[in-house]
Amino acid sequence: MAAKLRLYNTLTRSKDVFRPIDPENVRLYVCGPTVYDYAHIGNARPIIVFDLLFRLLRHVYGREAVTYVRNITDVDDKINARAARDYPGMPHNEAIRVVTGKTEEQFHADIRALGVLMPEDVNEEGQPPRFVEPRATEHIDEMRMIIERLIARGAAYVAEEHVLFSVSAMQNLSGVPKYGAFSKRSLDELLSGARVDVAPYKRDAMDFVLWKPSGPHDPAWPSPAGIATPGRPGWHIECSAMSWKHLIQAFETRLTCADPMECEIFDIHGGGIDLVFPHHENEIAQSCCAFETPRMANVWMHNGFLQVEGEKMSKSLGNFFTINELVQDWPGEVLRFNMLRTHYRQPIDWTTKGLEESEKILDRWYELAVRGEAASLSDQIVDALSDDLNTPKMLAELHALDGQGAHDELGANLRALGFLLEGAEAWRARKQSALSVDPAQVEALIAARKEARASKNWPESDRIRDELAALNVVVKDNKDGTTTWEVAR
Repeated sequence: MAAKLRLYNTLTRSKDVFRPIDPENVRLYVCGPTVYDYAHIGNARPIIVFDLLFRLLRHVYGREAVTYVRNITDVDDKINARAARDYPGMPHNEAIRVVTGKTEEQFHADIRALGVLMPEDVNEEGQPPRFVEPRATEHIDEMRMIIERLIARGAAYVAEEHVLFSVSAMQNLSGVPKYGAFSKRSLDELLSGARVDVAPYKRDAMDFVLWKPSGPHDPAWPSPAGIATPGRPGWHIECSAMSWKHLIQAFETRLTCADPMECEIFDIHGGGIDLVFPHHENEIAQSCCAFETPRMANVWMHNGFLQVEGEKMSKSLGNFFTINELVQDWPGEVLRFNMLRTHYRQPIDWTTKGLEESEKILDRWYELAVRGEAASLSDQIVDALSDDLNTPKMLAELHALDGQGAHDELGANLRALGFLLEGAEAWRARKQSALSVDPAQVEALIAARKEARASKNWPESDRIRDELAALNVVVKDNKDGTTTWEVAR
């Protein structure tokens, strides 16, 4: 029997037994991308980590018992700037739609290569969706509703056509957490460490924007609170609106809660560690004050930072890589495997050596474990993942299955974990094609070498091996008489 699921909770700063509010309706929200440019490899980490968590939750509680929401932010000043830069002759709102549409499509193509589940892989016709990918622009009504509730409770105010959240007002409200409690810092510490926009219309430097007026070239919607000028939402309010819509309102007739207040809270909220403050602190402030709840989510999970070859990833250092760039050179499964070799809460050092090691392991497992179509998790794999997604331990258990010769079981686990997406021949051919090697030429040389060896023409055999080596091809003669090959990187 698999162990109880234990997850590290940023809210409590401890690893706790996970107890869903309603085991038949487990709800997970993860902050997704802002679609203005290619996603970089650091953006892939939460996508892969929480895909793994989603798979684990579905295994533990049942495929129909888990709902996963990963949002798309498609209204943002970076998007506006990209649209103006790339499509100067196009009406601005139309240009924005082109930028967000193309970027979202590319994002989906890139992450599918990483072996992550997509809504179309999970949702069934006629059934409530179990994987929702909402766009911010489709939830403006919900954002305005939350803003109106915050104003009515005295937690937000209107100033010069902006609506701002009042941090000091939150501190005086009962039944909600204090601002700063989540990130475990005082207001003075938060102020000194935050990039705050000091504007004359703010009552307090820590107050943050919920809604702002739009200029002539900005996307715009009717404003809340009787503001005449059309406007657009701030970043933080978007996630409060989308999580409420799809994990609270959508479940209002489906949840069974021991305490009715628990029905206004969802189970798990995830994202990168860089989102703890201000984004997640502000989400909690908005949602708790608007809906008068002591928590927004019971469990908060955050993945660690990613650096490249020991340095912070930066365009100025020349070590900034997008997912799209990397999947041109490496199979997406290699990127996924390499990401999971480090525990999700720890910093990860992304190196070429690590990718090469990951690729060699997958090369072997593709040869050994592709038999059968089953996809299932063994108890020892579930036990490892139930210890706060302990992926290093998970991989050790997979290596143990390999060592025991349990290759069918190994294959079933790998498929359940998002690997072995293709056959061994397709795996080899795609890798070879990506590395600019003509497989037909290599196979012809190997056949000629085999013929030379059969006739004991060792000089010719050695010459052909040298020719293959010049193509950067490594040949392996197996004990069963077969010959396999791969391209050295």
